[in-house]
Amino acid sequence: MFRLRDLLSLLLVMLIAGAANAQSVGKPAVDASARSATTLAESGHCPEALPSLRKSLVQVKNRELKRKIGLDGVRCAMTLHQTAAALEFLHVLTRDFPKDPDVLYVAIHAYSDLSTFTSQELAREAPSSYQAHELLAESYESQGKWSDAEKEYRTILNENPTLPGIHFRLGRALLSKPDSGPDLANAARQEFLQELQIDPKNAGAEYVLGELARQSQDWDEAVNHFSKASQLDPQFGEAFLGLGMSLIAAKHYPEALTPLETAVKLEPKNPNAHYNLALAYTRAGRKQEGDKEFAIHRSLVGSDGGPAPSSSQPQENER
Repeated sequence: MFRLRDLLSLLLVMLIAGAANAQSVGKPAVDASARSATTLAESGHCPEALPSLRKSLVQVKNRELKRKIGLDGVRCAMTLHQTAAALEFLHVLTRDFPKDPDVLYVAIHAYSDLSTFTSQELAREAPSSYQAHELLAESYESQGKWSDAEKEYRTILNENPTLPGIHFRLGRALLSKPDSGPDLANAARQEFLQELQIDPKNAGAEYVLGELARQSQDWDEAVNHFSKASQLDPQFGEAFLGLGMSLIAAKHYPEALTPLETAVKLEPKNPNAHYNLALAYTRAGRKQEGDKEFAIHRSLVGSDGGPAPSSSQPQENER
């Protein structure tokens, strides 16, 4: 007769064997179901295929089959306008196949279409909202229709005069006009100042005010705004560069070194950052370090020519 211990051991062996057998049978069944779903999807039967594709996405272990499920799933979900399902497939695809050209191609079009669907939904559900006007203004900006963008931003401000970000965008649109002159620059400047009254932490507004002051050769004001922009955003390389350039123009060479060194660290491939740091080093009496930066600048510009130093900057032959 079996002892109780022997009986339990036998039952355990049977359970393990049964589980292994179920697993061996289950995997082919899961894969077969997934392949059937992909066949349905690729033959245009997305409503029938999509539920199985979503289920198979989390069950299938075979990488190539999972990739196929994901690609077919995205296409079906987008065809059926099922945003949540599309995002599920995209999440898995971009996580598991981040460098796959097919995945990247499908993701680009899917995200673009999702953006279009959502903007259409906004226009349909809340056409008079400031968000709808802002989206339209952004569209005009992307087309270079600055006057149309300006009208949309002013429409928003008529109803929401203290909405953060809008005065900044209006000022940017004014400066972007091809016929922008002193009057528009002054009008834009007022928009950036109003933006800072609403949002004192807007580093972009401080930066543009610094640029406007630099172009007017008002070095003290330029230094003030660039300093604030760099403090508000310590990763804002252009703000540190503008600060350093303004300090060079004001002949404060030693003071220009720290912001320009920071600009070079943040934007190591920016020729203007190396060029201005070279000038600051040279004029601060550190010629050897200046020569090194000039050499880096030349290597970045290349023999075929590149971005020349700004007209407001001293030239290299002025060393």
